[in-house]
Amino acid sequence: MSAELRDRFFALSTGTASADEVARYLAEVDAIDTEPVTTLDGLAISWHPTARHKAVRFVDAERIDADVRELFARPSTAAPYLAAVFVDPRELSFRTFENILPLDRLFEDTPLKLDLTDRVELTEGAYTFSLGLPDAARACLERLDSLDLYVPPLNAGSRGGERFIFHSTLLAEALTEAVTAAAPEPLREGFSHVNPVFRCNRFEPGDPLFHRHRDTPYYDAERQHVSRYTVLIYLTGGTGDPALDLTEGVELTTVAPFTCVIFDQRYEHEGAPFQDGRKVFLRTELIFTESEVAHDPEIGALFSKATYLTGESVFAPELARHADAYYNQVAEAHWSGLTPRADREPFVHKQFRGLHFVTNGYDFWFARSEALSLTECAAIALLDYFNCKLGENAFRALCETEVIEADDAAWIPDFLAGRAGESVIAPVDKSFFFPDPEAPDPSVCCPFHQWSGFDATRHEDIVDLYTDAQSFAEAHILPAPIVMLGEDVLLDPEKFVIQDNAIHVLGKESLKPVNFAACWNAGGLPENYIDVATTVDVAHFLVPPILFTDSERLYHLRFDFFRNSWMVKHQQAKVPVPMIYRGVCDDGDPQPWMEAVDRSLVPDEDHSERQAALWWIDAPAATGELYESLIEADYDEDED
Repeated sequence: MSAELRDRFFALSTGTASADEVARYLAEVDAIDTEPVTTLDGLAISWHPTARHKAVRFVDAERIDADVRELFARPSTAAPYLAAVFVDPRELSFRTFENILPLDRLFEDTPLKLDLTDRVELTEGAYTFSLGLPDAARACLERLDSLDLYVPPLNAGSRGGERFIFHSTLLAEALTEAVTAAAPEPLREGFSHVNPVFRCNRFEPGDPLFHRHRDTPYYDAERQHVSRYTVLIYLTGGTGDPALDLTEGVELTTVAPFTCVIFDQRYEHEGAPFQDGRKVFLRTELIFTESEVAHDPEIGALFSKATYLTGESVFAPELARHADAYYNQVAEAHWSGLTPRADREPFVHKQFRGLHFVTNGYDFWFARSEALSLTECAAIALLDYFNCKLGENAFRALCETEVIEADDAAWIPDFLAGRAGESVIAPVDKSFFFPDPEAPDPSVCCPFHQWSGFDATRHEDIVDLYTDAQSFAEAHILPAPIVMLGEDVLLDPEKFVIQDNAIHVLGKESLKPVNFAACWNAGGLPENYIDVATTVDVAHFLVPPILFTDSERLYHLRFDFFRNSWMVKHQQAKVPVPMIYRGVCDDGDPQPWMEAVDRSLVPDEDHSERQAALWWIDAPAATGELYESLIEADYDEDED
């Protein structure tokens, strides 16, 4: 039945099915709530739609666990290496909103010699070109529309049509050469490259238009890169009303296929569908080196609100229009400064297990109470901002949410006063997870010789391996400011340092080196005796200081993530805590602890075949020598 649901999804996606057939299918999906089979990019993924996992995404199939990879459909015949996965949209955060597809393989064997000719200046900072390219490259670009990779964007209510986002270094490099050769001087000064991230947009006649907006500039503080011009490449031609409307009274009504439009990103613009056929175009941008960029904390705060409200719109769709307005306000502010909005501001009141707080995506307010500490407020704000998973559920899905619109934040103290905060996070002593092993007993040989009298907890090789496994788990659990046991949230207060008006969240330390040494003949191997005592979810954060003010009635926290050059990073993973199995294992028994370790915690390095079973150890050279000794010892034992 699951395979049928998977296959019917793509059959119905062609748009030829009746409304009744689609309704019956959706009812069947809503009745299915099977568990996801694996995780990818922090998202639990299913190979067919379910009541929770309804958002389809496309990923490189090689990134899916090999054990379940073949369950996932490959719906694009032109890109068979892409697999379709289904995720729960409630788990999305600003790091996973967009599904960026790797499509360089489509261009690998295609000559991408591109030329921009017939330049026409529409107005200051806006130009059209004809894009010349070989027939094979032309066919390759035209084939993008037939890949069947379109997915509804989160802001579908304001943008109309369909789109997918892809990454292609090859296409970007070819366009970079063409722009460098043909662009006028204002576009070449400081020009670095074309952004390799492209948006492929498709509109059918009668679709809603793409509402008037400004494109948000790309910015990379480390490389001093900023985008200044938008690039549109029309893969189809047609007539619109108008097809592209820029400010300054510039309109394009008729567009020929493979017209390229480049315009300054300070221009507001909108586009209507073609009246006489399908409209398909690519969007990217020109990146410039800019060392004089200034920072405005108010713009950063507004952008933080926009990204937060985008995620919250999954739970409260009315927030989508506010998020779009914020994005547009931020884009304008990059060029002409921030102008105040006339609309009332949206706030989100949340309740998590009796703890109430209010946020707008940048500010977090908590009522002061004796039972609630400032560090607990910071931990809750982090869990909410990054939408961390508690057990199998995303944090935001566990909250009761209410949208409140107001002129300002003056109402919040009185509102929260009747909803005093209670502690929902207990402190944790992480040493509880790592009891000292028993002292090895040299008289304990192996299960082959001692069988029922074999005590794994006293065997020297097993104790050594157990200690190494503990070191691995400790390296990931001890530095974590927040750990989760199922849906229970535990806090390490030592990882939250309050200094002046800022809360510093201490980051993850480097991993400790571990070693392996063991020798065995029968009754299984030492690895078989290292079992999983429990599984701990850990959340590591690399964030700038969280600013706060502490008043008589409120804790007011501010997440200033987008103001400066800090790069926001977040990793959440499951860490199995080892314990020694006390029974007797057979040679074919599994290695439960090793198999339970999340490989995202381990550097992606190439290991030899003999080291594959020991991939979790961070000292591959030493591991190889010791494992070779183990194999030689086994051979000696067999000869004896």
